[in-house]
Amino acid sequence: MSEPYTDDLESLEPVKEREADQGAGRWTSRLVLFLRVMAGVSMLKGLYHWARVCGIGVDPNNVFEYHSIAWQVATVFFAVIDLVAAVGLWLAAAWGAVIWLMAVASMLAVEIFFPRVFGESLIVGLVEGGLLVLYLFLALKAAQEQPA
Repeated sequence: MSEPYTDDLESLEPVKEREADQGAGRWTSRLVLFLRVMAGVSMLKGLYHWARVCGIGVDPNNVFEYHSIAWQVATVFFAVIDLVAAVGLWLAAAWGAVIWLMAVASMLAVEIFFPRVFGESLIVGLVEGGLLVLYLFLALKAAQEQPA
């Protein structure tokens, strides 16, 4: 005699990711891929800032305590916000993109208005601005393909 639940379990099909994604459009898929890549980048940035806070891979004369208060505050801020943004972006949660946008806008503000905190870096500002524009483009395209 068979168990009452084994027949039910054998008839269940495994859940397939592709079946759920069939409704997602091309731009939505691209947006999710972009968010996942940015999650990885945010994770690396957050870990980099935590390494600076903890003194990992840092010259003994360049440890956290020897920097200015503005540098310390900015480093701790980005150490936390980048990791939180990474989690939200990986989950493709709405709050993840908001936190990531806040982190990007904050880094742009630091680079433009407070260049002495991390040092002037035109490349970082251009990359952050370019990623912001790319996100907005993908988000608008993904929103346009959604039914009204």
